[in-house]
Order: sequence, then C-alpha cells, then structure tokens
Amino acid sequence: MSISTKTRVQSSISLIRESARDFALQYIKPYVMDWDESQHFPKEVLQKAGEYGFMGILVPEEFGGSGLGYHEYVAIIDEISRVDPSIGLSIAAHNSLCTNHILKFGSSDQHKKYLKLLASGKMIGAWALTEPNTGSDSGKMASTAVKKGNKWILNGTKNFITHGKSGDLAVAIFRTGPVGEKNNSTAFIIERGNIGLSSGKKENKLGMRASETAEMIFSDCIIDDSNRLGEVGDGFKQSMKILDGGRISIAALSLGIANGAYKSALKYSQERVQFGKSISSFQAISFKLAEMATEIQASELLTEKACDAIMASEPVTKLSAMCKLHSSELCVKVANDSVQIFGGYGYIKDFPVEKFLRDSKLCTIGEGTSEIQKLVISRKILSK
Repeated sequence: MSISTKTRVQSSISLIRESARDFALQYIKPYVMDWDESQHFPKEVLQKAGEYGFMGILVPEEFGGSGLGYHEYVAIIDEISRVDPSIGLSIAAHNSLCTNHILKFGSSDQHKKYLKLLASGKMIGAWALTEPNTGSDSGKMASTAVKKGNKWILNGTKNFITHGKSGDLAVAIFRTGPVGEKNNSTAFIIERGNIGLSSGKKENKLGMRASETAEMIFSDCIIDDSNRLGEVGDGFKQSMKILDGGRISIAALSLGIANGAYKSALKYSQERVQFGKSISSFQAISFKLAEMATEIQASELLTEKACDAIMASEPVTKLSAMCKLHSSELCVKVANDSVQIFGGYGYIKDFPVEKFLRDSKLCTIGEGTSEIQKLVISRKILSK
C-alpha cells in the first residue's frame, strides 16, 4: 500500500471512529448501568445502529451494506466497546457471525432475501453452533437435521447463543451425518416464528449483561431446503472460516475494553491526589500505565496485521487466533490493573472499571477459549 493510499485509509477510519464514538455517547452511554443492572437487551439500539451503517459493515453496498473492510470494522467495534462492551459484542456477533455467514456462503437468492434486512438492522441475527455438551468438540453435536423430500426436520438445543431469544433470524449448524465423521454438519437459515423453534433459558451472566445470551430449542422444526447454506456436509468447514473473522471481532472487542479501562485509569490517576501529588506520579502507578499502553499498542498492531491478511485473502487462521489470544488476555489484565489503580472506588459500580473487569472475562472464553487459540496456533506453527 502506497503512503498516499495509507493516509487516505487512515483518514477514512478516523471519520468512522468519530461516527461510532458519537453513536455510542448519544445512544448507549446514558443507559449503560441501567441495562447492566436489569440485564436488558436494547434491541432498539441495534436497530438504530443499522441507520448508522453499523449492522452491515462488511456487506457490499449492492446489498444495502456499508461495503467497508476489517480495519473499519475493528475501529467501530473498538469505539463502541469503550463505552459498553455488551453492545459491542452484540453488534460484532450480528456482523461477523450471522450476517457474514450468509454473505460468504449464501446463494444469490439468500443474499437478496436477507442481507439488506440484516444490514439495515430491521432483522437482528444470531449464530448457533454451541450445544450444552459440545463446545469446541462440535463434530459430536447432538442437534440433527434430517431431510425428508424437499424439507429438513431440525431437532436439538443450542446454548450460549447471542440473541438466542430476541434475534429475528439465526444461522444454525446441525449434524447431518454420523457422530465423529468428517463433513457431518450443515448450516441452515431459520427465521423467528418458524414452527418448532422456541427460546429456552436466558443466561444470568457475570458480565456483558446487556447482550442477550439464551438457548434456542428446535423441536421438529421444519424448514425448506432453500434455507440450507451451501452444500450438505460443509457446515463445520464454513464455521471455521467464519470463526477466523469472528476472532478478529473478539480482538476488537477486547481492544475496546482495554482502551476504555486504560483511559479511565489514566484520567483517574492524574486527578487522584495522595501525599500532596497525583498518584500518577508514583512509580507503582506510572509503571502500570506504561505497561498498559505498550501492550494495547502491541495488540492493535497484531490485530491490524490480521486485518491486512484477511482483506488480502491470505491465510488468517493463525493470525486471527494470535490477535484474539493476545487481546483477550490483555483486556482482562488491563481491566484488573485499572480496578487496582482506582482502589476502593474501582470496586463499586459508580465507576466504569468495575464493569470493564466483569465484561472482559468473556473475551477469553467466547469464540474459542484461550486454550483453544493456543491449540490452533501451535498446530499451525508445528505443521511447518
């Protein structure tokens, strides 16, 4: 990329960041703690995000999307997550999982039918892979899809699903072959209101409480074959490709948490006076801040490298796992250190770092735990 092109891209990203920041401050910040306390999912805010172009960030303009790339996507998720990671998570899940799955593997008819509605926020998307007894071991999923004529009959339960109760549409993966066999799953699009689809338990969570997490229950749910995404048996392979981008999403979410917590701690440390001077002048505090700033910069550069790779259609599995691992572990540390800098005030809900700490832990678990990221990375480096 030439210097002039890079400058134009950076200028564009700055404008997009400003738009995302304005959106978050106007429509999210005043309600953050109310939503957190009541575990309220503000669906109307996601619909408003659609008006800003934040619900179809990667969707081409011809399908009603913003037609942007991963660098812009990361900037948007980062900025929104600095205000409320819960909303950042919901927007990320809608974009990178559900909408992106249809964009990448859907037919022309599926593109025309769903992408504009998803990109506008008129439909909120969910993505259902995880089950009560199968997380990373998805080859043994119990949920099944059986074909009869031109229809599929879906049975099973999916859990830990973002928007599992309030989502208007879900991309869900079901086993269509023997347990443990390769290529034994298939992806389908299921709309809310389809007979046989119901919502189960809504989870009462430690953090990310304004982002709905719930069960999806399929009981003889009948859908047409036109709702199948791609070829029979390709569900797992599709999911792994979707998770490459999804891990960049979690890195962006983690950066938002880390940046939000760091900036809060930096500001507080300069205002809090002890022994006649600000606590930021004490080495114990200033060194914490120095480490935070350095590690955030490292995560940003690693995430930027993953974005470069995915936009160039280069192999990105290792890089996406690396940026997700580093950024997610970092945001927990930064949030924890920020609470420490705030001292007793960091432990109460009147200050934002308490929530950043609770929200941060999800990043080391969702879309593959840190241990799974290490497994992915080690396999890639050892295969050479």
